[in-house]
Amino acid sequence: MSKLYVGNLPSDCNESALRQLFQDHNLSCTTILVKRGGYAFVDCTDQSVADRAIDKLNGYTYLGSVLVVEPSVASGPKKRATGSKVIVNNLPAQIRIEDIEALFSNCGQVQSVEKLSSRDPNLQTVLISYETQEQAQQAVNQLNGHEYEGSPLKVEMSTVENRRRGRSQRSGVAYSGVSGSGRQADFPLRILVQSEMVGAIIGRQGSTIRQITQMTRARVDVHRKDSLGAAEKAITIYGNPENCTNACKKIMEVTQQEAYGLSKGEISLRILAHNNLIGRIIGKGGTTIKKIMQDTDTKITVSSINDINNFNLERIITVKGSIDNMSKAESMISSKLRQSYENDLQAMAPQSLMFPGLHPMAMMSTAGMGYSSRGPGLYGSGPAPYPYQTSLPTQQGIPIGDTQETAFLYIPNTSVGAIIGSKGSHIRNIIRFSGASVKIAPIEQDKPVEQQNDRKVTIVGSPESQWKAQYLIFEKMREEGFVGGTEDVRLTIEILVPSTQVGRIIGKGGQNVRELQRVTGSIIKLSEQQSTSPSADEEATVQIIGPFFSVQSAQRRIRAMVLQSSGAPGTGAAGSRAGRGSSQEGGSSRTRRDGSATSQQGGTASQHPAQQQSSASPSNQQQSQNQ
Repeated sequence: MSKLYVGNLPSDCNESALRQLFQDHNLSCTTILVKRGGYAFVDCTDQSVADRAIDKLNGYTYLGSVLVVEPSVASGPKKRATGSKVIVNNLPAQIRIEDIEALFSNCGQVQSVEKLSSRDPNLQTVLISYETQEQAQQAVNQLNGHEYEGSPLKVEMSTVENRRRGRSQRSGVAYSGVSGSGRQADFPLRILVQSEMVGAIIGRQGSTIRQITQMTRARVDVHRKDSLGAAEKAITIYGNPENCTNACKKIMEVTQQEAYGLSKGEISLRILAHNNLIGRIIGKGGTTIKKIMQDTDTKITVSSINDINNFNLERIITVKGSIDNMSKAESMISSKLRQSYENDLQAMAPQSLMFPGLHPMAMMSTAGMGYSSRGPGLYGSGPAPYPYQTSLPTQQGIPIGDTQETAFLYIPNTSVGAIIGSKGSHIRNIIRFSGASVKIAPIEQDKPVEQQNDRKVTIVGSPESQWKAQYLIFEKMREEGFVGGTEDVRLTIEILVPSTQVGRIIGKGGQNVRELQRVTGSIIKLSEQQSTSPSADEEATVQIIGPFFSVQSAQRRIRAMVLQSSGAPGTGAAGSRAGRGSSQEGGSSRTRRDGSATSQQGGTASQHPAQQQSSASPSNQQQSQNQ
């Protein structure tokens, strides 16, 4: 008899439903014991059945939950602690991850906070990892029984058993298509401070910033390594609106005291805001900003629109007055910014249907750039001025997250210099802004240069990174005049899909691919030479030709089709196979959370040069309606 552990079960799953699931997959089992907490133990008739059950059901999506199936390991008489991690129960569901992290940072250096499944929809359970086991034990001693937002916390050391009560999930905010609450549209406060003030804000060994965090329950990130040598540094403050305002006020008090010590006089508050939100802060005829100034007895100015560019879409709102009044003004400004942000998120929901698998806020970070009048725009330039959680569960059944994808973009050989920029400055900006790996293939040595009309650009990154990197290349092509008149830039993009999915993409009699072309306004070509019985490891090239928004929609829809067919949320061909395609081209990348990227040079010129064709495609009007 072989016993299996089955975790992450839906809350309404019972013995008969689980037994039926095993029967549906031709797996024979005897005893099934469903436990409270979303897990069960299943006795299989022999080891071979257990092995097949793990192969078939581990990672299987069952009633919206991704199952965990693994051999059951008998536990000893004592629960075994798994190092420097604690389980926290009884957290109110509305508490944000940032607030939890701020609270538990009082006990030590928090490495990560992960959400676990909870049977009670009004409460949540999290797994917190500390730097050392001593810090984890201190959290248990100090915070177990601590009342937080009216709920007594239950904090215990993580063990194999209690970790199984809920399958670990990446912490994120569920996106349902329309944002109806601030919980779904987390909006941090970003301010600028003089670089010489950063040391005072952090304090000796981080004492000052830790004290601010403890007192205000807000998380404060000082971007010390960004813009080295710059006169000002950005600070991002996470938390609910009141906590952000309190933390900002504490920072102003510290900087004011430091300024007095340096004989610099009164300080001002400098708030960063995306250019697309500034108009609503100013208001018609300046009415909104004038009212804020009158109500708070402050003077407020906004930096010129001429100060922004493709890689910096933020404007600076400068507030002058007493610290108390500046804090009141910040609260009113942030409230207006947050409301505008949520309105924009709602407005993006219908357009996001054209781009499955892409977070709607990723479709707002290029707003204000050259294409913004012809398609959706997006917030989030550079070091993510409005960061949002990216590892979201699903949108229309399609996972939204950090899945690494590979795309091959073909550009005219004559445009390579413009894309690279002086001493590589432009391509470095693209990498920094997008967080993607971007590599331009070298000229083939064994082929005459005059026959190489196009160069292949290999882009590796998340769906959001793909969008941004491809956008910036399209935009640079438009800026440099590589198309005539008012024509849109049309480029060729290739993605790899499993050969077994080609038939699904084409559809009966070509019905699916024709519909994709009609809806997206792009030209889609699939390799004609397919083996009669392709294996799961074989891949086929899909070639997409068209303007930026057309090829983006086609890419996202095709990847969604493949992902749905694979039945493996968050992975599957759209991500893992794309990554394998990258390795075939000789390149690899690693994208960091701060938006920077490292890449290893590699790649060869493609044997499939871009074809700038102009065969029949929907009119721009049809394309606009579809988008």
